[in-house]
Amino acid sequence: MTRISRRTGLTATAAALFTGAAAAPASATPAPSRRHRALQHHVDAIRATGATGVIAEVSGGPLGRTTARAGVADRTAGQPVPWGSYYRIGSDTKTFTATVVLQLVGEGRLKLTDTVERWLPGAVRGHGNDGRRITVSNLLRQTSGLNDYISADSGDFTPEAYRRNRFRSQTPEEQLAVALGAPPQWLPDADDPAGERRWEYSNTNYVVAGMIVEAVSGHPWAQEVHERIIEPLGLRDTFAPGTSAYVPRPTATGYTYFPGETRPIDTTLGFGGGADGCLISTTRDHGVFLRALLGGRLLRPAQLTAMRRTVPVKDWIPADGVRYGLGIAWRPVAGRADGLWFHGGTSLGCVSEGGVTPDGTTSVTSAAFTLRIDSPEPHEAQARATLRMVDAVLSPGLGP
Repeated sequence: MTRISRRTGLTATAAALFTGAAAAPASATPAPSRRHRALQHHVDAIRATGATGVIAEVSGGPLGRTTARAGVADRTAGQPVPWGSYYRIGSDTKTFTATVVLQLVGEGRLKLTDTVERWLPGAVRGHGNDGRRITVSNLLRQTSGLNDYISADSGDFTPEAYRRNRFRSQTPEEQLAVALGAPPQWLPDADDPAGERRWEYSNTNYVVAGMIVEAVSGHPWAQEVHERIIEPLGLRDTFAPGTSAYVPRPTATGYTYFPGETRPIDTTLGFGGGADGCLISTTRDHGVFLRALLGGRLLRPAQLTAMRRTVPVKDWIPADGVRYGLGIAWRPVAGRADGLWFHGGTSLGCVSEGGVTPDGTTSVTSAAFTLRIDSPEPHEAQARATLRMVDAVLSPGLGP
């Protein structure tokens, strides 16, 4: 599941292809009014860009936890977006995958400088692709030069293609084969592949990373994520759906505006991929994970430092100053000298966005149940409204 940028990318869900606000739920910790008002204001602003439904949560620090929602769970029924909605977090899954890889590194079971060939002999070959020139760090930092299997196998983005293929799953080997069907964008420097700084987003990198997790551990990728992250953190509402096309209730209908279409299409059902983007979660669970990760509860200091070692990126909203580490990105924020860490994920019908302070104290997580791939303007409007929300609620000046 790719992180959509100015270029039109899609998530692993797409690889098979082709209003009103409400009060916070009673179970939420009563929030200081200023933080809640800011969150609700920005959630309403995201809704105003055309998203059918939005839910968001900010949590951590002395100000506690608060949630906000706007819009409807379904355009026909008109009920509000449910509190605690499940949603596909898309490429936010990549941060989970990178965390597992770095845990294995911390245990001495593999190295970031290991090549793909070391763990998957002969798997990355053909058309000039060469796993002997790609390291684990290249995969996690998106500097491998491997083609994105989704871009290569996108097909025609139409409602008909979506309906025809929404229950079709793909194995990692099938996804990798698509990516290897063309020459790579580049090969990392033979003398120092891990030092490569050319960057291009490719879901294939995390497909291969998941395959390496399985080769090293001897267990399915999903088992490693569950036993290393989900279970220890008590993430009761986070899971890998396997080949299931369904999202559990409560949830909201996910809508996609396809090119050439004037009405949104229900795209809630769909195969979500694997290590590159399949996880389903909630705003609460996702926030717990982000705070635990940046707070040092999941990785040893050396591996957390490695995760935060970044290269500059291109074609990412916002474009200015974004840098990509190992499965997580950093960007500057006005009023925060230390910026914030984030990733983001896009699936057909859902956009996951959030951020976390560098010390892991406070996080914001959100889901907008509408994806615009009909034209760049509405997509950018929704994306920028969401980023404004993240910046505002993580502002150090937002007190009670």
